[in-house]
Amino acid sequence: MEKIINITLKIWRQKGPKAKGNFETFKLDGISGDTSFLEMLDILNEKLVNEGKEPVAFDNDCREGICGMCSLYINGHPHGPDNLITTCQLHMRHFNDGDTVTVEPWRSAAFPVIRDLMVDRYAFDKIIQAGGYVSVNTGGVPDANAIPISKKIADEAMDAASCIGCGACVAACKNGSAMLFVSAKVSQLALLPQGKIEAKERAEAMVAKMDELGFGNCTNTRACEQECPKGVSISNIARLNREFLKAKLAN
Repeated sequence: MEKIINITLKIWRQKGPKAKGNFETFKLDGISGDTSFLEMLDILNEKLVNEGKEPVAFDNDCREGICGMCSLYINGHPHGPDNLITTCQLHMRHFNDGDTVTVEPWRSAAFPVIRDLMVDRYAFDKIIQAGGYVSVNTGGVPDANAIPISKKIADEAMDAASCIGCGACVAACKNGSAMLFVSAKVSQLALLPQGKIEAKERAEAMVAKMDELGFGNCTNTRACEQECPKGVSISNIARLNREFLKAKLAN
């Protein structure tokens, strides 16, 4: 039998980065348990527009758990109470009839609020621009797929590359640290032969950019790992620390 619930939403409203924000309360009745969280917000916005009110601004794109745009802080958890999913994959069946659901944007000095539930995550792009790529002129070498790489190393690199850059790690961290994101991007390249040539410069540049942009320090509470929708491991942070130390020693 289909689950139908009535819920109360407490949603953060903020007109701009420098505006003072506040929570507004909305009630929605007759929501199907099969409705996704973003679809529920669509229903709310349709209702608000029909009433001549301002809809709630929130980010979304693929709605398939790939892009990481659906960055909502729901009842104290990035992406909501379910594990290993993004907000767009969260369904209303995880809530009970009569629940009050609190929805906020990511909270980080490096992610200023644009409007309501939307934040500016361009800081992540700046970190990638600082060194999260391979720019070596390799010349006439064999195709990358022809380079022998052990399955263990390939699997580790793929696990690190699964990071979608959503920012849940930053939102979950009490210090607003981006170490899990940066370490995943460093690891996916540091593990492969194509990325080893620029390894030292990459680790130094990306960590320096992270610090410059105002992200906090890692204190190993593992909240980032717990809330990551792709299950990225903090073992990548240990690898980043090693890469950074090797770079400093080399200099």
